[in-house]
Amino acid sequence: MQALPNPRLFAALLASGLLGITGMQASEPLEKSRYTPTQRLTRERLEAAQKSIDHLAQLHRTLPQLPGWLDLRCTFHAHAEDSAHTGGSRPEMLEDAVTAGVQVVFLSDHFRPPRDFMDSWRFQTNGVLFIPGSECRGFLAHPDASVMKQMDSPIPEFVKTVGTGSGMIFLSHIEERADHSMEGLTGMEIYNRHYDAKRDMAGLISLAMRLTDPKSLADFEELVRIYPDGVLAGQVEYPQLYLEKWDREGQTRHLTGVAANDCHHNQIFILKKLDETTAGLGTNVDPDSGLQKIKVADRPSLRSLLEGRKIGEIVAQVDIDPYLRAFRCVSTHVQAQEKTEAGLRTAVKAGHVFVAHEWMGDATGFQCVTFPTKGSADAPTARMGDTITFAEGIRIRVESPLPGKIRLLHNGETRSVANGQMLETGIQEPGVYRVEVWLEIGGELRPWIYGNPIYVRPS
Repeated sequence: MQALPNPRLFAALLASGLLGITGMQASEPLEKSRYTPTQRLTRERLEAAQKSIDHLAQLHRTLPQLPGWLDLRCTFHAHAEDSAHTGGSRPEMLEDAVTAGVQVVFLSDHFRPPRDFMDSWRFQTNGVLFIPGSECRGFLAHPDASVMKQMDSPIPEFVKTVGTGSGMIFLSHIEERADHSMEGLTGMEIYNRHYDAKRDMAGLISLAMRLTDPKSLADFEELVRIYPDGVLAGQVEYPQLYLEKWDREGQTRHLTGVAANDCHHNQIFILKKLDETTAGLGTNVDPDSGLQKIKVADRPSLRSLLEGRKIGEIVAQVDIDPYLRAFRCVSTHVQAQEKTEAGLRTAVKAGHVFVAHEWMGDATGFQCVTFPTKGSADAPTARMGDTITFAEGIRIRVESPLPGKIRLLHNGETRSVANGQMLETGIQEPGVYRVEVWLEIGGELRPWIYGNPIYVRPS
């Protein structure tokens, strides 16, 4: 654990915006986190987590796809070359998508008129399909075609316009709009990487301390090199605030849940020498005027980092979030019948989707389906996203590529928990049924998969 900074440095970090504080409190998950994000970034915990991941990889089993269906690993909420606070490029994103095994990228360009975000990349290359869209007005918008003329229309009209035809629109950053109406929306983010960072104030303080001390800096650089995914994923927590809204709203409407990588490659943390006794702390997208000034008087260990360096020189730089790492942190798997833009849009709108934190293990092949009776050899009657009518004898079956704790929820409440790679149980009443899979990683249970619901309506 790192010591807290002195009061003046702490206050400066808060004022700078480097530390985000929210008043939101999450409800309890299947099991409370045993470690804080800061504790997870110690060498001991990172090593323990990696040992767990390596062990689980040996237990991985390949699950066959249902005939006629593909499991496509996708990324939603991805930024490149779209704003001053985006540090990455589209070619860089493409290269890292190929390396990470991402097959589809749903772009979310920031709205910057007069540029039309639908004029962004819209093709398949090197096995990666790009689908344009925008993060705008609190939504992820993926219309069929340009909506530039409707961008300023009232929200209900805007939502309807974007969602027309095969268009899709998702509520974004739920922590900022938990009570927002879901009327007319395709769905919502059920996880957002940025939210984890915003609520980890202690971890951001710890990071600032590591970057301003030569010994801690060298140790942290080594940890990022050895355990790159574990470092980025150290902040990942159960998104209860998001899931509560999803569970509640899903009882009255169909809502597809997707993960938001919210990746910009803008978390390259830098320390720059401003003068003989002052350093600027910030990221690769911050202008010099936006760097937080830290004085040697407030952080004596800073002196040795500045000695012998030129004014304006970057004396420390640690890259936390290249696209490759962000893509592995969380994925949205889409079960589609074809790898085309039309096929992806159809499958996402239908809710044939599950979300996975892929840094723990490959989730490809995960299935949650229903059958008419116990032991039935018939084809499944429903898959994630489908709506069926309640009848006696319906069974729900879950199969996971990795062993863990499988939790079945009904209208947001736990109904059944199974250890291993399969859960099968009867459905006793109508409602919204969704599944989570948790893995034991480094001595604690951590959420791995969130499946979209199967909607069982009254007969």
